[in-house]
Amino acid sequence: MTAKLLKLETAPDLVDQVYRRLLDAISEGSLAPGARITQEDIAEQLAVSRQPVLQALRLLKKDGFVLDAPGRGVLVAPLDAVWIGKVYQIRSALDALAVRLAATYRYQMDRKLIDQGRKAARGKNIKAMIDADMAFHNAIYAASQNPLIEQSANVHWRHLRRVMGAVLQSSRQRDAVWDEHEAIAEAIASGNVEQAIKLIDHHSEQASSDLTARLSIQLSKTLSTPAGDPA
Repeated sequence: MTAKLLKLETAPDLVDQVYRRLLDAISEGSLAPGARITQEDIAEQLAVSRQPVLQALRLLKKDGFVLDAPGRGVLVAPLDAVWIGKVYQIRSALDALAVRLAATYRYQMDRKLIDQGRKAARGKNIKAMIDADMAFHNAIYAASQNPLIEQSANVHWRHLRRVMGAVLQSSRQRDAVWDEHEAIAEAIASGNVEQAIKLIDHHSEQASSDLTARLSIQLSKTLSTPAGDPA
């Protein structure tokens, strides 16, 4: 494992901190599919005992991000384009419901979310891009005034973060995504329910199609590249 992780401060929620740090590394690609993770290595890098690392790895395994491995440690689970497509189907339905409710309240989104998203899209920080995208959608979930939507969506976002991290490093459509976000925000603010739903459905379909297609290409390249050759 080559990912370099920052040390953590001791705190009551240490297991959650380790979980999130590892999930970030998996999402950003610094812990690539198939990478081996050991308790000892993670504990040393994060300057914590092995107990919170063990518990965090158990949570990651339960959530499908790591798998049992022969010998010591676990392996980062492979990416699956078909599975991600199914996750997008669920997220699309939740997004449409959230947008419908938010538009009925004529929710006025903070302009800073759009500006920060565009700024992140122009940079090279993959985590910042993912965080900005999630912040936009979470704002709509909160605006729906139905907490069950956000709770349900965030379960699936954990897996989408990972595939986003895998493809955003080479994506050329980042600005277009934020054009779509801005149009959705405007439709919600104006109370145009049908337009807002139409836009979010198109946005979800485009995101799903783009990400799964790019992921399929990346996976095919990985499979066709002989061991030892550059991808």
